[in-house]
Amino acid sequence: MKAQLLTIGDELLIGQTPNTNATWLGEQLSQLGVRMTRTVTVGDDREDIFRELDRAYEAARLVVCTGGLGPTHDDRTRAVVGDYFGAPLQTDPDLLARVRDYYDRRNRDVPSSASSLAERPEGFEALANPVGAAVGLWHEAPDGRLIVLLPGIPEEMTAIFEASVQPRLEQEPGVGEVRHRTLVTAGIGETALQENLGDLSGVLGDDVTLAYLPSTSGVRVRLSASAEKATATSRLDEIEATIRDRAGDCVIGTGDVTLEQALGDTLRAHDATIASAESATGGLIGHRLTGVSGSSDYYLGSVVAYANSVKQATLDVEEAAIREHGAVSEAVALQMAEGVREALGTTVGISTTGIAGPTGGTPDKPVGTVWVGHADASGRQARRHQFVEDRTLNKELFASAALEQARRELSA
Repeated sequence: MKAQLLTIGDELLIGQTPNTNATWLGEQLSQLGVRMTRTVTVGDDREDIFRELDRAYEAARLVVCTGGLGPTHDDRTRAVVGDYFGAPLQTDPDLLARVRDYYDRRNRDVPSSASSLAERPEGFEALANPVGAAVGLWHEAPDGRLIVLLPGIPEEMTAIFEASVQPRLEQEPGVGEVRHRTLVTAGIGETALQENLGDLSGVLGDDVTLAYLPSTSGVRVRLSASAEKATATSRLDEIEATIRDRAGDCVIGTGDVTLEQALGDTLRAHDATIASAESATGGLIGHRLTGVSGSSDYYLGSVVAYANSVKQATLDVEEAAIREHGAVSEAVALQMAEGVREALGTTVGISTTGIAGPTGGTPDKPVGTVWVGHADASGRQARRHQFVEDRTLNKELFASAALEQARRELSA
């Protein structure tokens, strides 16, 4: 099944709202085995929506539209879709009652414009929205082509897709003919990973493709196989084994596993606990670790020691170390890691001290420099990394370096 995605809204075009819907839907549809061929973002102009809808509907069996289903004057998707299919809008009494109930349960007056939320093009089926007021819409043409309309609010879009759209698509012929598998790596860049893997053409053959997907926490390797399910699974197993053999412990898992999840699993396996001393990352390591459900099993806490005075008073960093080597140094990173380990009574202490930028760099310590410390019962280690000149990106990269260093030290 080929699919095209149409995301609608002026706010997406002008960059006021990140288009997370396109990213999420592209991933979900691909995982179902739907072949995504095009994604287009269009504003709230009626003619533009009509033109892109026509182009998508002629080119793909499945068209998914997000946005423009609200009750305001710029929400035009229902009307445009109705015109395109020659399906006049009808007020659904059940939907109207649902809209009124939605506002009543929140002790809010029903706005006059809310009645538009109960309209649907003739022949379209409503998809329940367990989160918000605007329902999704589903239509299947006699020739088997499908169009799905979803709200633009991400929480509502994902809820409707998971509850109503995905189960239906899984039953459609042609879905699942492409199988994907993603291996997640950490602690290695895209170029180095490609060099480690070497020439895979003989293993991939003509039926499997490979793509490198770098991020601030590592590189994902996506494999795509076009074959019958059992054959595709066997081929993906074979290629995964080859990649794991060549990449070694850089592979931390498959699918949606994150670096912080992998570290958490390693900590549990070693019955270990961890604490973080953060300067350059400003609490980001703690944020990422606590984003994993159940992280209270192993994560005890963090000390955000941004100022040198806090490093000294809270983490017992020696004034002489700061004076002689600077706050961004191996000596300070080591003392921070040991200090937080002792202060919080954990098995492992990790630390970051760096220059995120865009200011503060020197010829010896340019922007993007970070020292990552690690302390446990066997001793202390620190590594220097050199990253980029973007502050936000550096903070993510610094945190990933600390998490990956902890994972590797535990796994050694």
